[in-house]
Amino acid sequence: MPQLAATLKAAGDPLRLEILRLLAQDSYSVLELCHIFDLRQPALSHHLKVLSQAGLVSKRREGNNLFYRRTANSDLLQQLFSGLDQLPLGADRAATVAQVAAERAEASRRFFADYGNRFREQQELIASYSVYGPQVAQLLKPGRHALEVGPGEGEFLEELASRFGTVTALDLSQTMLERAQAFSDDKGLQNIEFVCDDTRAAAARPESADCIVVNMVLHHTPDPAQIFHDLQKSLRAGGQLLITDLHDHAQDWARDACGDLWLGFTPQQLVEWAADAGLGKGRSVHSALRNGFQIQIQEFVKP
Repeated sequence: MPQLAATLKAAGDPLRLEILRLLAQDSYSVLELCHIFDLRQPALSHHLKVLSQAGLVSKRREGNNLFYRRTANSDLLQQLFSGLDQLPLGADRAATVAQVAAERAEASRRFFADYGNRFREQQELIASYSVYGPQVAQLLKPGRHALEVGPGEGEFLEELASRFGTVTALDLSQTMLERAQAFSDDKGLQNIEFVCDDTRAAAARPESADCIVVNMVLHHTPDPAQIFHDLQKSLRAGGQLLITDLHDHAQDWARDACGDLWLGFTPQQLVEWAADAGLGKGRSVHSALRNGFQIQIQEFVKP
């Protein structure tokens, strides 16, 4: 009874309900939330503290920033959120949220435009392709068409080209896409299409892919949850989505050195985003690296 009363009291405020509605699909830093709700930090922090104490949100530190996301660890909260999520965000609020997403995307785009030629050097500070590439290849189920999001230097395209009739390499950075194409040309790969766009381009080709691979990309994206929704649309029934990324960590230097927007993810975060997009959990591989990072490879399947 006391916990129920605290939960209902915390949720019984229009602004806090708006915060909970916003946190349905993504996590935001305190500064981003201040911008979205046009509040000073002390006022917003008070509301977040009330929500946190009632178990409605959880927080996660990434370097000097705290990111908040919604939690639904009881039937009561799931029912509350189910009704709340049917309410649309106001037009002004939605516009500000879109602005925050655009700022995140621009930060990632600038990094790869400026440092594309140093990509391999920077990436190997965390995990080289040889650490995860062969393990991901072992999980592949050959088929007609595969999509790789963010192919980087292009190494994994060779694995896909040998197992699928056609392959699409999708990247928002023209600089990186050109590097992947150069690798493909050097290897004589003939069945690869190169597309410079984001995952909305994949969603625009519904049920076209038997397999989608996202290697060490998700922590560069402004809205990881939306990536799952876009890619789910592109998968055929029974198709697999393979995500390779870092476990959550506290090495904040990766933001500047490697253009990371997120300091990894907990396995549960990936599972929850996938489930929300309508994907079931498959196999998983986890490995620790000597530099303190951990790699996770997660397979998700479209029913």
